Amino acid sequence: MKGSRLILAGLMAFATMAGTAQTQTHAHTHTHTPTPTQKMSELGSGAAFDRDGRLWVAYKDGPYVALQSSANFGRSFGPVQHVNSAPELVAADNDSRPKVAIGRDGEIFVTWTQPLAKPYTGFIRFARSTDGGKSFAAPLTVHANRDEITHRFDAIAVDRAGRIFVSWIDKRDVVAAEARKQPYAGAAIYYAVSTDHGTTFQGDYKIADQSCECCRIAMSATPDGKMLALWRHVFPPNARDHALALLGADGTATGFQRATFDDWRIDACPHHGPGASVAPDGTLHLVWFNVREGKPTVSVGRWKDGKLLAPRPLDDPRAQHADIVALDDNEIAVAWKSFDGQQTRLSAMLSHDGGKTWQTRQVARTDRDSDQPHLLQHAGRAYVLWRTEAEGFQVFPLAKEAA
Repeated sequence: MKGSRLILAGLMAFATMAGTAQTQTHAHTHTHTPTPTQKMSELGSGAAFDRDGRLWVAYKDGPYVALQSSANFGRSFGPVQHVNSAPELVAADNDSRPKVAIGRDGEIFVTWTQPLAKPYTGFIRFARSTDGGKSFAAPLTVHANRDEITHRFDAIAVDRAGRIFVSWIDKRDVVAAEARKQPYAGAAIYYAVSTDHGTTFQGDYKIADQSCECCRIAMSATPDGKMLALWRHVFPPNARDHALALLGADGTATGFQRATFDDWRIDACPHHGPGASVAPDGTLHLVWFNVREGKPTVSVGRWKDGKLLAPRPLDDPRAQHADIVALDDNEIAVAWKSFDGQQTRLSAMLSHDGGKTWQTRQVARTDRDSDQPHLLQHAGRAYVLWRTEAEGFQVFPLAKEAA
């Protein structure tokens, strides 16, 4: 019940701080936090292009994680392949959803959170295919800790050497602190690494204590062979800003740094994680949600040499659940959705100068429920995948030319 109180407190805070127009925006988001009589949306999905340009999407199909592929950028999809042969519970809502990543040698890696009997608990699951998605090895649990606690909100990324990094939100330290009758804010961020193409994982490596409890983690490989993680953190006394750290394959992580400075103080988790993409020159481009001066705001900025540069709000005061991708040192794309009281719109901002200036375009809209947009890249071009209840999976190319 503690988790539900936190979520409800966050939603009440949104309504209080946002004003009439913004309350309408987040009222649409509220459909993902169900009341006792309301069914939770399960449109959450993940996607990735392989090196040949085939698009792979992972999503929930009852007690299975389903995988489909498209060879024509989403215009049509092949047959459904179940990743797990034995049925199990699968999370597919908000920032907790199946993910897919492509290995250096073309392997297909899929992760998901398996909910357990106790509320807000789970295991991080992983499965791999080495034959182009025709078959999958039996799923394994990534983390060594098997307590019935929170291991949720998984993220997966593959570095330039082909090593697989999986991170998640973990509450083992909360349980330990409660046993000592000591306070502990939020949760913790852990990760594990596979150096044998997903056959085994080594961990559990802690990145940081006091993370937010329910926001997705963003990971992006760096040009120098490391993995960058960005997450919502609880900074004393209770500021819900973001932190970043570099993760080593040997389990050593750099001391985390504060990445955003909105100083949003709230005793709740907004279910609204950040996006991150590292450009070839090492610049981190990030997008994040916070409440700034009493207004819910999604901002974009870049991080270089230990400093947050040029943070600015998106060109949409109703923006939510944004994603970002750096195509090269100069070409950056951001995509998000927003609700105007009647429809949900998919929008994008493009920059051709490394995030200094932006152009905005409207991409699509729907009258029904929708997943968060996912930005992907292939052959130097950005694509946004958007799954909606009415239209299904849609893929939109984002041209480099001004729209």
